[in-house]
Amino acid sequence: MQTNLYATEKKYEKDEKGILSLMYHRFEENKYPSTNIKMDVFKKHMEIIKNNNFEFFNPKDFEKEFYNVKVNKKILITIDDAFLSFYNNAWPFLKENQIPFILFTSTETIGNKGYMTMDQLKEVEKHSFAYLGNHSHSHEYMVEFDFEKYKKDINKSIDIFTSQFHYNPIFFSYPFGEYSLEQKKYISSKFKFAFGQHSGVIDLNKDPYELPRFPINEKYGDIKRFQFLINLLPLQYDKISPEDKLITNNNPPKMAVEFFKEQKNLGQINCFSDEGGSWDNSNINLEENKLTISFREKFNFRRGRVNCSLNDIDGWRWLGSQFSVYLN
Repeated sequence: MQTNLYATEKKYEKDEKGILSLMYHRFEENKYPSTNIKMDVFKKHMEIIKNNNFEFFNPKDFEKEFYNVKVNKKILITIDDAFLSFYNNAWPFLKENQIPFILFTSTETIGNKGYMTMDQLKEVEKHSFAYLGNHSHSHEYMVEFDFEKYKKDINKSIDIFTSQFHYNPIFFSYPFGEYSLEQKKYISSKFKFAFGQHSGVIDLNKDPYELPRFPINEKYGDIKRFQFLINLLPLQYDKISPEDKLITNNNPPKMAVEFFKEQKNLGQINCFSDEGGSWDNSNINLEENKLTISFREKFNFRRGRVNCSLNDIDGWRWLGSQFSVYLN
C-alpha cells in the first residue's frame, strides 16, 4: 500500500468519485449560528445521504481507500472541537444509527465548560464507528506562533492523547483551517492525514495534509444547498501553487492550478474568491492545462478563500483553497 503521496507520481483517474467530507461543530446551540446545526436539520442531512445511496465512510478504511480509485461516492462525517452539545444531542443519534465519524478535539479544552470530559471522550471512542482526531492543544490562531511554540503545542496534545488513550490519532485538523508550509510539514511527521476547512472533494491525488471539507452550519446547511453539495465530484489536479498557504507580504498571492492533460472540459471552469472582503468572480486564464488566478485586490480578513467549479458531463466538480492571512 502506498503510504506517501509525495513519493509517487500522480495520475488522473476518470472514474474517481471521491470522499466528500462534511464538517460540523455545535448541535442545538442556537446562539452560535455560524458553527451550529439544528438536530432536525442534521437528521435530515443523514436521511438525504441514505436516500442518495451514498455510503457513510468508516475512518478505519481511510488509509486503505485514500490511494485507491473510489468508483462509488462516499461521505465522511467529521465534528470539530468536541463541544458538549455534540455529546448531548448528536451522539445519541449517531450511536443509535451507527453512523461513523471523526471527532476532533483540542486537548486543552477537555473538561472545560461547554466541552466534553475525558470520560465522555473515552465512552464515545470505544465504539468501532467512532474515531478521535487531534485538533492541537490550545486551538489558538497558530499561524501567529513561532515554530518552536507551534511544535510545543502539538507535542503537548500528542502527549495527552498518548497518556489517556495510549495512541496518537492518525487524523489531525488544523484549527480554523490555518497553517503555514512549515507547520504542515511538521504535522506530516506526526500524523498520516490532516484536514483543513476549505471546500472540495477528497480524491486519491489530493495532498493528504490538505484534505478539504465542506463546513456545515445554519447558513450553509440548508437542505437545497446540502442536496447540491453531496452530489459534487472531485476536481482533480496535478499541482497547485503556492504550496505555502500563509500570506504575509505576498498579498495578494499568485495562484495557479495545473490539471492533467487527460481532463476534459477545462474551459468550463469558473472560480470565485473573497479578496477585498466580498465574493466575486475571479480573473482566470487557462492555457492548455494550467489555470492562473489573478486576484482583484488584497485579502483583508485572516482567511482568504477561492472556489472553482466545473459543470462536467458526469456532474459538478469542485475544488477549494484557503489562504491564511497573517495581519501583524
